[in-house]
Amino acid sequence: MTSFTSIYTLLPRALPAVSFSLAASRRLHTLPQLDYPYNALEPHISGQIMELHHKKHHQAYVNGLNAAEESYAKAPSPKEQIKLQPALKFNGGGHINHSLFWKNLAPQSQGGGQLGPGPLKDALVADFGSVDAFKKKMNSVTAAIQGSGWGWLGYNPDTKKLEIVTTANQDPLLSHVPIIGIDIWEHAFYLQYHNVKADYLTAIWNVINFKEAERRYIEAAKQ
Repeated sequence: MTSFTSIYTLLPRALPAVSFSLAASRRLHTLPQLDYPYNALEPHISGQIMELHHKKHHQAYVNGLNAAEESYAKAPSPKEQIKLQPALKFNGGGHINHSLFWKNLAPQSQGGGQLGPGPLKDALVADFGSVDAFKKKMNSVTAAIQGSGWGWLGYNPDTKKLEIVTTANQDPLLSHVPIIGIDIWEHAFYLQYHNVKADYLTAIWNVINFKEAERRYIEAAKQ
């Protein structure tokens, strides 16, 4: 069975710098700071949601990952280590995905929602027909996730194209280089949008950090 450490050697370099070493000198993972205040994405994402999402939910994944890694390091046998793999994957994926998600967002005053001419826009038009067609398809595919998960715009290193894919729960995206990720867990939107996923998915494009997405795309295309 593939070990947790080998799984994370497969993660694309475009992911945020999150260390998952299980060596004896293991460092504790910490909650990353946001680049903007919690209320900076209003009215599209409320400050209350952002604070709970960051301080409570992401912190819980960090705590769970640290605890699981500690248990893994002390496990007396491979069997006991294998038992810990679900906790490592869930909490490790939650930490990876959310660390990426915060960078995915930007206040409108800092360019959030603005996609100017450049390589990313050209690629979206080439692969989806138009930027609006891309957003429509991304929203449709993400809204169709049953239960909790993530919708992704990913770069396929085999086809050299941008593709829309999903992952369940907190599974990280391993098949593609993540360019844009949208959290569709209820904690990401329910306090503001209740059960209307479509409204949340429409609103989030107003605060997507396309500059960061383009940086990831350019880096991925070079590999």
